[in-house]
Amino acid sequence: MGIQATQFHLEPGFDGTLQQQIQQMVSQGILAGRFLPGEKMPSSRELAVRLGISRITVTLAYAELVATEYLVARGRSGYFVSENAPLPPHYTLANTDPAELFDWNKVLGDRYAGHLHLLARPPNWREYEFPFIYGQPDPTLFDHHNWRRCALEAHGLRDFDAVTSDSYEQDDPKLIEYIVRNVLPRRGISAHQDEVLLTLGAQNAIWMCAQLLLSRGRTAVIENPCYPGLREVLQHTNCPVIPIDVDAAGLPPERIPEGAGVVFTTASHQCPTNTTMPMERRQDLLTRSAEKGFVLVEDDYEFEMSFAKQPTPALKSLDRAGSVVYIGSFSKSLFPGLRLGYIVGSPAFIREARGLRSIVMRHPPGSLQRTTAYFLSRGYHDSMLNRVGKAYGRRRAVMDKAIRDCGLEVAGAGAFGGSSFWMKAPEGVNTTELALSLRKQGVLIEPGQAFFDPADGNVQFYRLAYSSIPSARIAEGIERIAAALR
Repeated sequence: MGIQATQFHLEPGFDGTLQQQIQQMVSQGILAGRFLPGEKMPSSRELAVRLGISRITVTLAYAELVATEYLVARGRSGYFVSENAPLPPHYTLANTDPAELFDWNKVLGDRYAGHLHLLARPPNWREYEFPFIYGQPDPTLFDHHNWRRCALEAHGLRDFDAVTSDSYEQDDPKLIEYIVRNVLPRRGISAHQDEVLLTLGAQNAIWMCAQLLLSRGRTAVIENPCYPGLREVLQHTNCPVIPIDVDAAGLPPERIPEGAGVVFTTASHQCPTNTTMPMERRQDLLTRSAEKGFVLVEDDYEFEMSFAKQPTPALKSLDRAGSVVYIGSFSKSLFPGLRLGYIVGSPAFIREARGLRSIVMRHPPGSLQRTTAYFLSRGYHDSMLNRVGKAYGRRRAVMDKAIRDCGLEVAGAGAFGGSSFWMKAPEGVNTTELALSLRKQGVLIEPGQAFFDPADGNVQFYRLAYSSIPSARIAEGIERIAAALR
């Protein structure tokens, strides 16, 4: 019995090529048990006419399905479902809903899902005309061609063992070498390979630092406002957390209380105000760390986005006592979905961090490490950063002018560049409500409440990013924000 062409339908929203969609329809039909071994497939001509596509597209899809043993070609007879095709799973669905039999609310310990809405953006945010949202990549600026080349090379036969073997707790030596010899020196940091550990982004690095440093009731000090993910991580350590309000120069060292165990700071590019801590204050902070015995955890995010002027040296580069743990990430300079970052610290700290990581996930995926290593070492990363920096510089200039023309208030300085403005709304404006009303006008902004200590109840600030919006749309978007505020 043959499989009819009428059983195939193209999905308009399919995320892939037509060839891939045909391959998926056939393989899923076989795995679901609808297409049985030995059954004849529609001819390539018949299926092409049915779907309204090119015959060569169907032919290429069938050829790929033959290569993966879902189909077999029999001379002039056509294509058939292979006897060697993967078998559909055999299972019987339960007649009752397990949720009706077991109360998970009684057995769950700590709750982690409550923070997921803090900086939530619509899933279809790219469809909005004015997306002033932070941290999302602009596909027009990314080097797709060379990233694909590096990925293909990383998945070739030469690197097969490196990317497919279980490396246990070890990292890709090519990527570690590039970070030590090229990335860290740009921040003034000198480190050996045993002082660097790869992580699944900065968030994962922050979690590991908290786990290793905040035991036995040690006190954590954080900036206010700060990166919301940091506050959520610390909440689950059950340690005392003291927020300190930042000023125009960042975190005031003199306000760090006695007994502080760990101080988390974004000294070079404060999150979210964009303030850069001056050199005198950095030296004061390091001196107090050495004298008082507290650890400094430096999240050096967005240093690659310093297109306006050269960034100041990292706090870690000035560290003479060895009390600074440095966190870096490729999320902003490459793309956030990569989830690849790194920690730099003393060998003793990195040794324990490596042990902690091995318990949870061993190491980040080898294929991503090797692809990133090639993309960095071949110079593609620096070339792309140069292009991104110029584009961000143009967008920032347009946004700065639009903000001034509309009389909006900028609350944070960004002398080195970055990708956003930290804004302050007039008295009495709730920016969470403002953000919801602006969505109806096609405008997305980030309300600032999530960045502040919950006890503050601060709803007056908001963030405007220009990383995902073209220059031509910025002025009109800012005008709509100003009109809503009026």
